[in-house]
Order: sequence, then C-alpha cells, then structure tokens
Amino acid sequence: MTETLLERPDTQHAERTYEVRTFGCQMNVHDSERISGLLEDAGYVPAEQGQQADLVVFNTCAVRENADNRLYGNLGQLKPIKAKHKGMQIAVGGCLAQKDQNAVLEKAPWVDVVFGTHNIGSLPTLLQRSRHNAEASIEILESLETFPSTLPTKRESVHSGWVSISVGCNNTCTFCIVPSLRGKERDRRPREILAEVQALVDDGVVEVTLLGQNVNTYGVEFGDRQAFAKLLRACGDIEGLERVRFTSPHPASFTDDVIDAMAETPNVMPQLHMPLQSGSDRILKVMRRSYRGKKFLGILEKVRERIPHAAVTTDIIVGFPGETGEDFEDTMRVVEQSRFSSAFTFQYSPRPGTPAATMDEQIPKKIVQERFERLVALQDRISAEENAALIGTTQELLVTADSGSKGASTGRLSGRAADNRLVHFSVPDGADTPRPGDFVSVPITEAAGFHLVSDPQLEQYSLRRSRAGDAWDRWQADSCGVGTTQVEGAKPGAVSLGMPALRPAVGTTR
Repeated sequence: MTETLLERPDTQHAERTYEVRTFGCQMNVHDSERISGLLEDAGYVPAEQGQQADLVVFNTCAVRENADNRLYGNLGQLKPIKAKHKGMQIAVGGCLAQKDQNAVLEKAPWVDVVFGTHNIGSLPTLLQRSRHNAEASIEILESLETFPSTLPTKRESVHSGWVSISVGCNNTCTFCIVPSLRGKERDRRPREILAEVQALVDDGVVEVTLLGQNVNTYGVEFGDRQAFAKLLRACGDIEGLERVRFTSPHPASFTDDVIDAMAETPNVMPQLHMPLQSGSDRILKVMRRSYRGKKFLGILEKVRERIPHAAVTTDIIVGFPGETGEDFEDTMRVVEQSRFSSAFTFQYSPRPGTPAATMDEQIPKKIVQERFERLVALQDRISAEENAALIGTTQELLVTADSGSKGASTGRLSGRAADNRLVHFSVPDGADTPRPGDFVSVPITEAAGFHLVSDPQLEQYSLRRSRAGDAWDRWQADSCGVGTTQVEGAKPGAVSLGMPALRPAVGTTR
C-alpha cells in the first residue's frame, strides 16, 4: 500500500458528507460511534438532515432474519440515487458483512466497500482505495486488527458514553451467530477501561454504560473471576461519574460478588438487563444456555433483596425449534414470577450458520405468532402494573435531548430515571428549564405501559445543574464539539473521545 493512502485519505475530497445507518444491538451502536469518529478524523462531515450524503455506511446485524431484508431493501433504494449522485459511495460493515462477505457484492454490486467486525479501522483507507481503483474494495479479517476502543469515537450524547470492556464471546448458544462473527472473548485491561471512563468524565459525561457480549465474564482472559465486580467498584471511585450501567450479563456467570458490588457502589444504577431467552429448562438445554429457570429466578431474588427498587429487563425468544405448548407455558410462568419492567421479545428465525437452523421440529409460523402475542400481552400487563406502582414516588431524572414523538405537542421534556425508565415531564411555570445532561427530581403523576409521566407543581420540581449540562452549552456554542481526550497508554493520536453528535448524524435502528 502506498504512503499516500495511509496519510489522510480524504484531504483531496473536501467536505465529503457521510451518514451511518445502524442495525442491531448496543455493541453496533457503539461501533457506529467509532465509524463516525474515523470518518470525521479522515475529513468527512455529517450530512445535514434531509441532505443526501456522499457516503452512506451500513453497520449491520446478523442476529435476526429481518436484518438481512432491511439491509438489501435499503441498498436497493440507494441504487438509483447513487447513479445520479456523482462520486457517491456505499459501504457495508458489521456482523452481516462479516457473515456474508462476498455475497454482499453478489447481491448488491453497486456497493463500494465491504468490511467486517474486526477491521473497522480500515474503513477510510478502503474507501480511498475503492475510489482510486474505481472498483469495489472488500476486506474481512478473521481476528481483531486492533481493539475497537483505540479508534476515534464520536459520541451520540454529550452526557452519556459507551465503554467496551470486552469483545467476542466464548459461549456456543445454538441460536446465536455472534461468536463466529466477533470471535472469542478478548478483555481489556482494567487500567485502560478506567482511563477511558475518566477521559469521558473529564469531557462532561455523567453516565457510562459498560459493554460486553457477556459483560460479567470479564476477566476470563487474564484469569480473574472477580474482575467485573472489582471494575464496578472502581467506577464508584471516579469523581463526577454519577451513573454506571452495564449490558448484557449472562445468567450462568452471574455471581454474588457482582450483586454486592451493585448494591454497595452508589453510582451503579438499580437496573439489570439479563436475557432469559426461555423459561423452559428443556429448551434452555437445547439452546446450550448453561442455567435453568430456578437459577435465573434465584438471581432476581438476590438482586431484589439487596436492591429492592431494581428494575429488571430481559430478552425472550418464542418458537425455538422443538418448543412445545408446555415449554411455552413454562416461559409464561417464569415471566409472571420475574416481574420484568420490560422485555424484548423475538420470534425465532433460523440464522444460517447456527446449529438451531438445521434442527428438526421448526415451529410453524402461525403457532409462533399466537404464542408471541400471548407473551407480549402478558408482559404489557406486567409492565403497566410495575409502572403504576411508581405513581406518587419522586424520581431523579437525567434529562435527555430527545423529548419523544409527542414532545412538541405536549410541551414535555424527557429523562431517564435511575432504573432507566423513560419519564416525560413538564416544567412548571416559573421554574428554570433544564438542559440535556442536567438532573431534575419530579413526582410521578401518571403511568403508561412503556413510560411514566410527571406534571409537577412548582414546589414539587427540583433542578440540579450538572457538568454534562455545561458540556451541552459548550457544544451548542461551538459546533466543533466539547473537546478531545486521549486514553493513557495509547499511541499518540490513536484515541479521540468526547466529540458529541446530534442523533441524526448516526441513523440508529433498534
């Protein structure tokens, strides 16, 4: 490769605009922040809302079948647009690119670049190579080129940040293709993680979410089974860090020291997202989920004993191959007992490359749909009941920039409670309006199935200005961002953090 390709790939293409469209999980959302950071470091600028970007990057998911359909549907819509837009490029990355590889170009030959989960950092060079050679450029590595958190990052939010503590997965769940796409688990050293968290806090962040495919197995690579609990406690010592969250833990690896760390570390939030997948012990065994319903419920019992107001959310798959009516009723019983505040429910769809895809007894779509609707109705009832129980309580909210779809008509703002519940609130006449990143304490006056509402009187409303709100003000005043910071020990120029972005700059689909 020539030296000119390695310098600054896009200096000769001033003000090329970009858009990132994200499909999938929070790991993908965080990867898209890195993609945005890389592109801006290479001279691209975010496309304005409604503007056709010179570059569209798809960061894909391979977990569910509709992700394939959505990607190729989007690519098909862009084909005639690209034909009319001189110099436009399309790139496809993420899990689906890692899985399909050459198939992406076979199905959509107008794509310019295909890159995998292990070489996000190559994207600017691949784009330049494709332009220079006037042909598609594909590069899929089978192992990590560099740990993703050493790449430039452009955050979606001023007040909150994601921090990857590990990548990859050592489990062999029969429905999941992630291990083959992201590789075996690799853990970052605690010092590197804490340095990144401190860098974010120095930049105005007050809330951090620790990310890992199985976040509570952190430490397996360097042989410390209590490493995750220690990491949570260490985050509690970081001055200015007000909220710590994590996702997603595996029930089989959930240990009491983690529960103790959650309960005893004030800035670790009373929230737990832990995938159940099925309430049937027989189906869990076929899924190769190395826990059973009794263990799952036992973890919840311990968490609620130590953290009484904890909100628990989960993932559930309906219609796994061989699931009988009795198996499904087991799931319904566990859901009833678990009292989840909300649940992400999915109809099983076979994913090529997974053992479950070739199993006998695939469940007919009609039966899966009927079970799915029953489960959703049950969880909706439980969610509404759990939310209604909070009416009359006072909640401290971290104010967000997104006021929701009805914010303009209701005049309400939005925030997240400590347990991560969404609350839409009004500001009483005569009270100061908070900035995104500030905190307000308000009484819950109304509850719905998926959110809470607060319409406080003046004497019931309390505003606490924060460093994150100050960072929002600085960002508003200076569109270049609130500053950049570098993780200790990284190569000079390798890490660029703390560049907040308006949400439209990274199109996120969940």
